[in-house]
Amino acid sequence: MINEAINALEDGIASLQTLLYVDAVQPLLYRLGLMGYDEDTYDALYWVIVGVLQIVVMYVVLRPLEAWFPAESWQDRKATRVDVLYTWIAKLGVFNVTFFFLLQPGFDRLQSLMAIHSVPDIQFDGLWPGVTDGPLVSFLIYLVALDFAGYWYHRWQHRFGVWWALHAVHHSQRQMSLWTDDRNHVLDTMIQAAFFAALSLFIGVEPGQYVVLVAVGNLLQSVQHVNARVRFGRVLERVLVSPSFHRRHHAIGYGHEGTRYGCNFGVLLPWWDMLFKTASWNSAQEPTGIRDQLPPPQGRSRDYGDGWWHQQAAAIARISRRLFPAR
Repeated sequence: MINEAINALEDGIASLQTLLYVDAVQPLLYRLGLMGYDEDTYDALYWVIVGVLQIVVMYVVLRPLEAWFPAESWQDRKATRVDVLYTWIAKLGVFNVTFFFLLQPGFDRLQSLMAIHSVPDIQFDGLWPGVTDGPLVSFLIYLVALDFAGYWYHRWQHRFGVWWALHAVHHSQRQMSLWTDDRNHVLDTMIQAAFFAALSLFIGVEPGQYVVLVAVGNLLQSVQHVNARVRFGRVLERVLVSPSFHRRHHAIGYGHEGTRYGCNFGVLLPWWDMLFKTASWNSAQEPTGIRDQLPPPQGRSRDYGDGWWHQQAAAIARISRRLFPAR
């Protein structure tokens, strides 16, 4: 039944993709003389449709929860507006499309070289023929494998100072909301896209399955950042990362401050935090953000930027100061 529902959804998206491409996108490409990119653009359109569906679900399901059961009340939501822009850019596949055009030929060549030199891919869905190659089972296997990699990727973002300077864009939001997940520096997003696409190719994830994996992961991470009193309960909270579990990661002084502090790095599953002793189950409501945003003497009143361009430029400036302190 689950497979039938997934197949029906995929068929619906594919039909909409074809309709939009034939009636709107292809004529535009023809007018601009860009028909050489028609196949790539058709594939990218799938990401755009899936992204729009995610945003619709977020707004229809999560936004009412924030209005009715807010975890913290704000007099002004202006600080969250820039995160809406981040979400539209990320969910519509702008970074994924850019990554596809720039780096996909390199991955194709790598695959060819691996085949020439008899270097096998790790096909996780072929571990147990008849079982692991089932659509749902293989999906869950890849979800767990990529989440394990995501846990360490997230820890590295906090461990290395230059990388933290980029990732701090995400943590500098002091009004966490359903839009906060996609608040990331462009370079950080591109590095992440390259890392997980390369890993997915290596372990045998099919392109269509990869789109679904990314969409499910993005939607669940939006739930984690929602400003609503959503309780998973003692059991479910140890199966999936809950909003309270992830909020602890964003709490000032507890979850993330550069290379010194760290807890609750799990992306979708808290299992890795439990395994590697980085889990904190304290659900107390704590202020979120970065300590040096606070006024003295608690912090340094550091400005991480209000608008999109300011936040992007400020991160580059932080990296520059780290790399060239004398200047």
